[in-house]
Amino acid sequence: MTTIMPEGDALRKAVKWISAELDHNPQQPVQKLINDSVTRFDLSPKDTEFLISFYKKGGSGTSKAN
Repeated sequence: MTTIMPEGDALRKAVKWISAELDHNPQQPVQKLINDSVTRFDLSPKDTEFLISFYKKGGSGTSKAN
C-alpha cells in the first residue's frame, strides 16, 4: 500500500501535529486544528486545501473534518 506524503516540510509538520493532537484528544474539531496549523506552520492556500481534503478522506485513520 502506498502512503501519500505531502510535499513541503511545513505541510508534513502540520499533518504530524494535527495527528498528534487528535491522538491526544480525539474529540477536537479537525477543522479548528487545520485552521490553527495554517498560522502555526505558515501554510499556503494550496497546503490548506490539501489538509482539508486529507482529513475529509479520513487521513491518518483519525476523525474526519467537518
